[in-house]
Amino acid sequence: MTMEASIQELINKFHRKMEKDPEVRKEVEPLTKTFNIDLGSETYSMKLKNAQIYDFVPMLLQEADVTLTTTPENLQGLIDGTLRPMRAFVLKKVQVKGKLDDLMFLKKFF
Repeated sequence: MTMEASIQELINKFHRKMEKDPEVRKEVEPLTKTFNIDLGSETYSMKLKNAQIYDFVPMLLQEADVTLTTTPENLQGLIDGTLRPMRAFVLKKVQVKGKLDDLMFLKKFF
């Protein structure tokens, strides 16, 4: 089983939040970012622009603003809340290349 469906559900949740909350949308709208997720056995990338995530594909971009490297198990823990983001980062269960602030800023919208 891959993490693709779980990540897609997070993207859907993000889009629902952007539709329901104009204040949040206004805060996110100016951002233009690219993201890679490297899980070792599977890889994904996506782009954020105009408060929408698009081009979610099972491959890495050549250049990304943020690259998250972890395992499928750790990503699932982050998604379901059994692994806290800062704890995962400190314990090196998650590595972030790029601005950690970008990732932490976006986390609050999911």
